[in-house]
Amino acid sequence: MKMQKAWFYEEYGSKEVLKLGDFPLPVPHENQLVVQVQAAALNPIDYKMRKQPIIPIEFPVIPGCDMAGVVVAKGDGVSKFEIGDKVYGNIQDFNAEGKLKRLGTLAEFTLVEETLVAMKPENISFEEAASLPLAVQTAIEGFKTAGFKAGQTVFIVGGAGGVGTLVVQLAKQLYGASQVVATTSTPKVEFVKSLGADKVVDYTKTGYEEVQEKYDLLYDTKAVYSSLTVSGDILEKLAPYLESGKLKPVIDPTGPYHFSDVIEAFRYLETGRARGKVVISSFPSQHFPPTSSFLDY
Repeated sequence: MKMQKAWFYEEYGSKEVLKLGDFPLPVPHENQLVVQVQAAALNPIDYKMRKQPIIPIEFPVIPGCDMAGVVVAKGDGVSKFEIGDKVYGNIQDFNAEGKLKRLGTLAEFTLVEETLVAMKPENISFEEAASLPLAVQTAIEGFKTAGFKAGQTVFIVGGAGGVGTLVVQLAKQLYGASQVVATTSTPKVEFVKSLGADKVVDYTKTGYEEVQEKYDLLYDTKAVYSSLTVSGDILEKLAPYLESGKLKPVIDPTGPYHFSDVIEAFRYLETGRARGKVVISSFPSQHFPPTSSFLDY
């Protein structure tokens, strides 16, 4: 059996249960792609699932939902992508029947249905692309759930995190909000303004009860949506905004972290202080030519 390097855990617990070791290479089934991962992003759901059984899944588990990489193999029925295509997406469809995939994105190669990925815009890096899928899908779900309309106002709780940085930008660029107000801590005020917020509330100086204005939508970026729509179509629709620079991926300045530093990356993410997304890069297989390496393993 051919093997690859991956981070995985075989029991619930803190970040110390993560191990770097060998894991079987994936074989694509119908409508699936094998992607050589060039970059992956961490999300709170990754460490929440590791700490306790909140979603049914079998051990061992390779964490990670978000990735960007190169298609190296495909199963029967795949029609949208060819070997060599550069793609990105959230590989975990939380609405799918059955258990979640055990093979996440913190591996040299991962498996994903073609409906869950999109072509990577040429003007953004693999790291930037990997930072987007789950966070942007979550951000859009919030606006959709609220029935937000152009011209309305929005107050965003937490404008500097992985989801918040995208909510601020989408409110202006995609949804046409007439006023965007966001909260953050003192060191990040100017950063959140640079994303397009009309006003930034420093929560270390101003309590929420002191905010007098009324808003059409109070957007709490810590909210979790049980019916999150996971689809490559969402990412495809964002392509013009990414290509024009109207929507900018935000990677935390402490990263990208090296593949060997995944535990340190989780330690930082779990502090809750990240500005934008925590991204992992420099995967072991990157020193191989992408389209040939999978067959050579």
